[in-house]
Amino acid sequence: MVNRSDELIKTTLAIVMAVVIAISAQLSFKIGPVPYTMQNFGVMLAGFLLGPYYGFLSVAIYLGMIAISLPFAAGGGGIGALFGFTAGYLFGFLFSAFLAGYFRKRFENRLGILWLSTFIAALPTYILGFAVFYKFAIGNAKLSAFAQMAVKTFGIPAMSFPFMIFAATVLIYIPQDMLIDHLLAVIVYRYVKDLLVERGIEI
Repeated sequence: MVNRSDELIKTTLAIVMAVVIAISAQLSFKIGPVPYTMQNFGVMLAGFLLGPYYGFLSVAIYLGMIAISLPFAAGGGGIGALFGFTAGYLFGFLFSAFLAGYFRKRFENRLGILWLSTFIAALPTYILGFAVFYKFAIGNAKLSAFAQMAVKTFGIPAMSFPFMIFAATVLIYIPQDMLIDHLLAVIVYRYVKDLLVERGIEI
């Protein structure tokens, strides 16, 4: 039998986490068309706290907020943000939150492994982010110039155009994601989980 109270609590938490993801998108600094943001922190935390399905729902709510023109994407809001060159990251967040929730259920009490699992959870975001940006970058001088600048700044050899785009849209972001966003998500998850359990809320 479905516990309606638990559903209401998790749905409420999904809305709260959608707002957290929106706020984390504003914690950014721009190095070009693809900024560094703290969004991965919010996405991973949503999956950890809510599990795969409600974590997915939380990101879906966040995307809905963007669609109705709330300025919650790193570059603003509106339906155009969901079809632009960074849209792959936004839709990748859906699957990353789902995977984070799945791994939390498996490695809940093994925080080191849970943290390492966030790399796998982030793969949909990385893959879709790269694929969509790559499609837009072909024949686009501005996006190509950003990629060239990025790999040059980080000392990454531009072995080919696809690799250059991959490096500029994925590789340079992994250290921050793993060492800041994902690690912080694990720490905050454990703290918030303990607070919720003290109040009789099981996640």
